[in-house]
Amino acid sequence: MSRFKLGLIINPIAGIGGSVALKGSDGLGTPEQALALGATAKANFRASQALEVLLPYKDQLIIYTANDLMGAECAASLGFCVETLYHSEGEMTSALDTQKAVDTLLARDIDILLFAGGDGTARDICQQVGDSFPVLGIPAGCKIHSGVYAVTPKAAGRVIELMVTKQLVTLTEADVMDIDESLFRDGIVKAKRFGEMQIPSELRYIQAVKSGGKESDELVLQDIAADIIEQMDDELFIIGSGSTTAFIMEELGLENTLLGVDVLHQQEVVANDMTEGALWSLIDERQPGQVKLVITLIGGQGHVFGRGNQQLSPRIIKAIGKENIIIVATKTKLAALDNRPLIADTGDADLDKALSGYFPVTTGYKDQVLYPLSSPE
Repeated sequence: MSRFKLGLIINPIAGIGGSVALKGSDGLGTPEQALALGATAKANFRASQALEVLLPYKDQLIIYTANDLMGAECAASLGFCVETLYHSEGEMTSALDTQKAVDTLLARDIDILLFAGGDGTARDICQQVGDSFPVLGIPAGCKIHSGVYAVTPKAAGRVIELMVTKQLVTLTEADVMDIDESLFRDGIVKAKRFGEMQIPSELRYIQAVKSGGKESDELVLQDIAADIIEQMDDELFIIGSGSTTAFIMEELGLENTLLGVDVLHQQEVVANDMTEGALWSLIDERQPGQVKLVITLIGGQGHVFGRGNQQLSPRIIKAIGKENIIIVATKTKLAALDNRPLIADTGDADLDKALSGYFPVTTGYKDQVLYPLSSPE
């Protein structure tokens, strides 16, 4: 029986700047800066979450990949049959390594290319593949605007599982999007479409292209802001990223980090654009209920954790407690999800499950709706 030939490429530094507030890994020297600030690379962990789904089928597939942290180490550690076809030259890999690895794997006639990274990785792969070959992304970057990624790492594994077990999977074309990280770090979102690639389309598992922009109905946002501001007493309030939460800061007349995490106390700024480590130092000694987190969802996708807010790590979220998380969104934004659930993709499967269920979402002043939150597998 012929084995399913799975191509695997991991961008080891994808998303490495997220937890230390660098907003990504692009740019000369950024990975080194992130490591110096205490960041840890998580792309291989995210890839392993996807591959673990395929363990029952490891005798039915062979993984063609690149050396060490670009794929071989992750796949081999799980016991898969691995053939390393590409070897990077330096310890710190680059976009060129990704592109060369793609060409090498395609030459071996793989069935699909599975890759772990962010929008920059998708761009690198699109440059080599175009729309001529099926690919699927494991989300591991800070910013995931592209539609070529599964909603979670495990969801990526589920899609490959369908293919390995010879179930019918529709191929469709999805946009590859990316933003200018230099502008992103200054709080400016400038997204651009760079092309499209073929992906196996299973709507339960594939994310939508991120919808950008602020709600046009300022009255609704004012009502949401008024509700949250009224709750601010003696607790610390962590304000997550996004245009909806930014409106709360605007109503308070405070400096805001649109694409970062800020902390308030008694309606005044404690610190802007905090790293994961700084957040942990601030909340570690506080009692339950003394810290509240205000977050919103990514428009068009539904993610509340795991996209653009890696500063909110599993230990941060656990310390805050589910009961102290306040999700804010307009009803228009929720309706645009077309009944799809909100998504928690924290990187901690047990935490994702603990967060799952119906969540109260603040949609106006003294107005809430119950909306499902889950972590698709």
